[in-house]
Amino acid sequence: MNEPININEASFEKAVLQSPIPVLVDFWAPWCGPCKMIGPLLEEIAKEHGDRFRIAKVNIDDDPALMQRFNVRAVPTLLLFKGGEVRDQFVGVAPKKAIVEKLEALAAG
Repeated sequence: MNEPININEASFEKAVLQSPIPVLVDFWAPWCGPCKMIGPLLEEIAKEHGDRFRIAKVNIDDDPALMQRFNVRAVPTLLLFKGGEVRDQFVGVAPKKAIVEKLEALAAG
């Protein structure tokens, strides 16, 4: 069973930038209501599609440097990486279908 992985600045390079598959990075915070809404969606996506792409989570309270590095100004922010580069993003709560469609396009392309 695949689940979202928690990453930080130390694990970011290997988990995201060097990943052979696309990675969705969820920048979130425990006090953020919309983050709590999107969390279960991301868990579903990880369970259903975990072999095609990875879901990673960054708690901005624990790791503000990554938030600054990628100019994240609001949470939740979902950054989609492929080949070590940001290819797409969502700011705020996004529908599961839209997230999966963008990830599928990255995995196929």
